[in-house]
Amino acid sequence: MLKKEFTCGLEAALEVLSGKWKPLVLFHLAHEIHRYGELKRAVGKVSDKVLIQQLKELQRDGIVLRTDYGEIPPKVEYALTPFGSSLAQSLIPLCQWGEKNQQYIKQLIEMRNRA
Repeated sequence: MLKKEFTCGLEAALEVLSGKWKPLVLFHLAHEIHRYGELKRAVGKVSDKVLIQQLKELQRDGIVLRTDYGEIPPKVEYALTPFGSSLAQSLIPLCQWGEKNQQYIKQLIEMRNRA
């Protein structure tokens, strides 16, 4: 069995949070339970393949709970586990930082695109 040694807590958090869309999935599920289509619309420009892959990884890591109601048409809901909720709560300061610095970040992106 491979034992992962982390150099800091951030590295441990990124082990389960890595993926372009995972933080947005956590953000939206922190506010309410979503069915797949609702979650895809909320997250934005993610492909089905990537969203499904990242949801499976979040399930595997005990962050997201997938409930399949076994109905026709299919009804599947996604929610955060308590472990996932604690991770989502840790993202609140990062969200606040992003909101506070949105205009500056937009300027940075414009400068990058011109270069």
